[in-house]
Amino acid sequence: MILTDTHTHIYSEAFDEDQDEMMQRAIKNGVTRFFVPAIDSTYTKAMYAIETKYPEHVFLMMGLHPTHVKENYKEELVFVEDELKKRSNKETGKDFYAIGEIGIDLYWDKTFLAAQQEAFRYQIQLAKKHKLPIVIHCREAFEEVFEVLESEKSDDLFGIFHCFTGTIDDANRAIGYNMKLGIGGVVTFKNGKIDTFLNQISLDHIVLETDAPYLAPTPYRGKRNESSYLLNILEKLSEIYQKPIEEIAAITTKNSSDIFGI
Repeated sequence: MILTDTHTHIYSEAFDEDQDEMMQRAIKNGVTRFFVPAIDSTYTKAMYAIETKYPEHVFLMMGLHPTHVKENYKEELVFVEDELKKRSNKETGKDFYAIGEIGIDLYWDKTFLAAQQEAFRYQIQLAKKHKLPIVIHCREAFEEVFEVLESEKSDDLFGIFHCFTGTIDDANRAIGYNMKLGIGGVVTFKNGKIDTFLNQISLDHIVLETDAPYLAPTPYRGKRNESSYLLNILEKLSEIYQKPIEEIAAITTKNSSDIFGI
């Protein structure tokens, strides 16, 4: 059984003390593919380091996270574009597998909304240029995200709506923009709500994620999350869809392969 964590920050400072042990726990649980989103330029060195340590397992993204869209966001976008150019020339023998995570976050601060919208749109255009999927971060900003997606809608727009927490209408709307739904620890929460309608969404539109070290699933809620806990999310989906975990693992891993081109 192959499990794919489509969104995990395994380079995070939260794993500084036990990164290798964390990785081995995940691999032992069947999680053998880790798709790793970017945040900003300050994390790139750590991302490259874990890719070097686990070249058969780790697949990197490049992008600027919406909560890191600040006064210097244009410099950060130049950095993103430069890194894409470096890796796309094939001299490194490595690739990025998505532009992410990108999007809009209005939970913490609305000050940079216009800049977030501009950065989101610009990075979608970069994804199209490089023929890559996007991985969307959306927090308290569904309408704002959908507005940008609508303006960029095309056959070459596709990707993952990471950490999906919306309504069934939001889910269907996201799917309409060629997005898979990234389902993580929230599906195990008593107040998570998405478990009440998820079985109305075909598994063909679902991928699994942890968002480690954030949003640990029950029974680890409130503690540090890690990729080995993907098994808890898989078990919850098995309960929701009334299908064996092996079948859900196979379908969601295939879905991730379709998105990331692996």
